[in-house]
Amino acid sequence: MVAGACAWPLRAAVFCGGGAGWRAALRWLSPAWGGAANPHFSSRFRSSGMNDVLLKEKRNKIMSRGLPKQKPIEGVKQVLVIASGKGGVGKSTTAVNVALALAAKDSTKTVGLLDADVYGPSIPKMMNLKGSPEVSSKNLMRPLVNYGIPCMSMGFLVEETAPIVWRGLMVMSAIEKLLRQVDWQQLDYLVIDMPPGTGDVQLSISQNIPIAGAVIVSTPQDIALLDARKGAEMFRKVNVPVLGLVQNMSVFQCPKCNHETHIFGTDGVRSLAADLSLDVLGDIPLHLNIRETSDSGKPIVVSQPESNMAQAYLKLAAEIVRRLPVSPT
Repeated sequence: MVAGACAWPLRAAVFCGGGAGWRAALRWLSPAWGGAANPHFSSRFRSSGMNDVLLKEKRNKIMSRGLPKQKPIEGVKQVLVIASGKGGVGKSTTAVNVALALAAKDSTKTVGLLDADVYGPSIPKMMNLKGSPEVSSKNLMRPLVNYGIPCMSMGFLVEETAPIVWRGLMVMSAIEKLLRQVDWQQLDYLVIDMPPGTGDVQLSISQNIPIAGAVIVSTPQDIALLDARKGAEMFRKVNVPVLGLVQNMSVFQCPKCNHETHIFGTDGVRSLAADLSLDVLGDIPLHLNIRETSDSGKPIVVSQPESNMAQAYLKLAAEIVRRLPVSPT
């Protein structure tokens, strides 16, 4: 392993014709690295114990700083995150319709929607919103509003077709701004559409703001369930309450003959929920109208509120509220 690690700088030195190349290689094998030039590490094979001690000291120093202290988002009473382990399971569609269902269920409650998927923001299209947010006198961005829901997304800050090619630090800076530099006024619920996976964004949001509950969205397919389990376990590890799972695209009903087909399998989410000792909050069917209304920016909860699909989201919202802790006044 060491020989392989040393090969690149030494090979570079040879191809550079010696001189500066050799000096670069020697600098690479410096005491700071702990390689052969370090008197304490004349052989990594003989001094791995010393390496372990230094790594342990460094780890203890980092851990002693502790986790970042959670700070509530100003004006927001409760934060609800909609997450998934894998992309393409309908998480954003669920987040949009849950936010609208929460508002429809109780007109006295104010609901906001935050798109935390920096690389692939979906909220602007699904909520039929375009334009850049205005900035208040306090230098805070004002959310764009449609269907009574204030929304904020990275999609409002870049061109619709422009790819966001950022490294992790830039993404984390963007998330910090979306969390702290938005004028949400007063909200009873802020629904956050999380990016898929269990990476930096999920960890940062979970550790920096108090979250009332997380909802995991998955299809019944085995491949999706593998990552859904990881998503639920991640939230448990960072002490975020997992309210339950949503079985999305649970069944397809033929529009001509009404025959039902379980394209992604039958009740896979229910089996996972039982394994994790969690509840299934709702079943959302795979239906053409859900896709069409989402793509047209007219979510089914507002465009077809009496439909069976919209009723499924309303029931889901009711189950979520029932499991949320009592909201602070």
